[in-house]
Amino acid sequence: MVERHGLVVNIVPELREEYLRLHADVWSQVEATLQACNVRNYTIFVLENTLFAYYEYTGTDHEADMARIAQDPVTQEWWRHTDPCQTAFGQDAAPGERWRDMQEVWHLP
Repeated sequence: MVERHGLVVNIVPELREEYLRLHADVWSQVEATLQACNVRNYTIFVLENTLFAYYEYTGTDHEADMARIAQDPVTQEWWRHTDPCQTAFGQDAAPGERWRDMQEVWHLP
């Protein structure tokens, strides 16, 4: 079974080009870790200063696989470059929150 995930975050306007530059050449180890943790069809879209991410999860323990990604040293280094480029989307964001999960409301299979 495939789980679909949508997330949203804003870009810090003055760091928008840096974020896009980084994602023009994502580190291969970051991609390999995502794949090893059952993440497929990962896509990030941009509209003005908002990013929307979509991915499909094909594993059996999403929380454990997300923890594995977060523990990967190369991914942690990647995040040291990308995190400063992001700021939370929406008025209900918690302090320090970045990417926010979206609730699926409709799907055409």
